[in-house]
Amino acid sequence: MTPTLHDIRMAAQRIKPYAHRTPVLTNASLNQQVGAQVFLKCENLQKVGAFKFRGACNAVYSLSDAEAARGVCTHSSGNHAAALALAARMRGIPAYIVMPSNAPSVKKNAVAGYGGLITFCEPTLEARESTLDRIRIETGASVVHPYNDERVISGQGTAALELLEDVPDLDVIIAPVGGGGLLSGTSIAATEFKKGMRVIAGEPEMADDAFRSMQAGEIIPSVNPKTIADGLLTSLGALTFPIIQQRVEQIVTVSEAGIIASMKFVWERAKIIIEPSSAVAVGVLWEKKIDLRGLKVGIILSGGNVDLEKLPW
Repeated sequence: MTPTLHDIRMAAQRIKPYAHRTPVLTNASLNQQVGAQVFLKCENLQKVGAFKFRGACNAVYSLSDAEAARGVCTHSSGNHAAALALAARMRGIPAYIVMPSNAPSVKKNAVAGYGGLITFCEPTLEARESTLDRIRIETGASVVHPYNDERVISGQGTAALELLEDVPDLDVIIAPVGGGGLLSGTSIAATEFKKGMRVIAGEPEMADDAFRSMQAGEIIPSVNPKTIADGLLTSLGALTFPIIQQRVEQIVTVSEAGIIASMKFVWERAKIIIEPSSAVAVGVLWEKKIDLRGLKVGIILSGGNVDLEKLPW
């Protein structure tokens, strides 16, 4: 079932006691630089430092008490793992997280810190999926996929819903795309909230599988992507791709130099700590590959989880 605006509104009510309503910030220097009025939806200030908490929280609190008692499980090396662990802890249920053995220690520590019960596996998709399947069978836990899940998509759509409640006269919303959970939720919220609303996605040039999938009309898997935007390495899902096909105007690719330059500018001028994946959305405006001059543009800043020992500049 494809989520609707009603599902996103229900998710907003469900997560309201637990998730932050993040601020929408503006910056005159950025407006001047890109020639548009930009409204930044700061999901870098969300719990666990990323929008992922919205979808995980909605999924966890959608479970019946009987389902919840058996816990939740997923495979993830990043923000989704931390988000699911925290949402589960808030509901007082276990979260079984399968992580590849080569996941960054900062991410392993975050998941453990939020109470996730981690099982390490070989760093292949096959190993992740087979390990998750074994845990699901052993525990009876509910699988919460990072993006290919209606409850997760509805939860992620609440960020755009809040943005539009705060700034209803936007012309266009830009979000980054990896697996497509944020983008599909955003596109449903935006196009249903306001007819004619434009939704554009930013994607790294060096990981342009979603761009190529849109051109081809079928999912082209991401193969060995090499981008600094490590949150956007996954391929689109069977649920997210058709929504994006139907509702997203276009996917714009952003160079590595554009990602780094726009990230640095937002840090320096707007004083907002964003991760490279967030900067991809800003990079759509930065590189001016499409003409959005003079428009009111909302940008979903997807997260702010940056390894301060490995800054790109």
